[in-house]
Amino acid sequence: MNCTITELRVDHLRMRSSCCLAAEVLSVQAVAVKAVLVTGASSGIGQACALRLDRLGHRVYAGVRKEEDARVLRERGSDRVVPVFLDVTDQGQVDTVARQIARDAGGLEGVVNNAGIGRGGPLEYLPLAEWREQLDVNVVGQVAVTKAMLPLIRSAGGRIVFIGSISGRVATMMAGPYCASKFAVEAIGESLRHELRPWRISVSVVEPGAVRTAIWDKARQDADRLERDLPPAARSQYAAHIAAIRRGIDLQDRRGADPAKVARAVEHALFARRPKPRYPVGADARIQGALVRWLPATPREAIIRRIAGP
Repeated sequence: MNCTITELRVDHLRMRSSCCLAAEVLSVQAVAVKAVLVTGASSGIGQACALRLDRLGHRVYAGVRKEEDARVLRERGSDRVVPVFLDVTDQGQVDTVARQIARDAGGLEGVVNNAGIGRGGPLEYLPLAEWREQLDVNVVGQVAVTKAMLPLIRSAGGRIVFIGSISGRVATMMAGPYCASKFAVEAIGESLRHELRPWRISVSVVEPGAVRTAIWDKARQDADRLERDLPPAARSQYAAHIAAIRRGIDLQDRRGADPAKVARAVEHALFARRPKPRYPVGADARIQGALVRWLPATPREAIIRRIAGP
């Protein structure tokens, strides 16, 4: 009899879990999104998000910078994908896209702030121009897009998603500009979530760990450029650091998550009945998030240096 009761309880829990999952899926599918803007949709995470939203039947304004990238999106997507030329550091282009969406769709049910770049190197030798470019694209650019689209989001009762990074919660060596930009995105997302709470406008930050994209090929090129451009004394001082960065690039390239996982998190943030404030994506992101939650700074940073240090 006890065995039977246990089995019934297990079956009940399974049925309850299945029902909750089905209800969540139905709640996602039931939302008929009129229009979503995805910035930085040329490749990687942005492209994965744009194509997934397209497959779900949504109209996707996909921000690109080159005609070739627009052509690829048209070929891979349906006629619901609308490539728009959008450099997030160009206020004129940002305003033009906002006017186009207002004219075509009347409102915006979602904006996915994905456009970004990565800059790094030893702080004492890294030119300030690299810092300015990093923050202009990853921080000011995301704010510019959000500001321009907020009236459209408000009119449609839409949602805002920032593509951050676990590097916005755990900083690593030689990545100061990039980590600073992602810490800023975390702060902007949290602040904006408080500001827009009275209107029930959801603001989420997606926090991927390593993701398998072409970014790692670019990272190798950047490491080559960094080593080439550093003065001889700096190359000697930071040789072990640069070698560790190269090892880390190869490791993350091999073990990175599929961009589709990030796209699924974005889908949930946009359409689920109860969107989350933050979405860590990947085992490495979850582990590093746990380190931040549970360990004091000194032992946490010792672990990070052991894993990613020289």
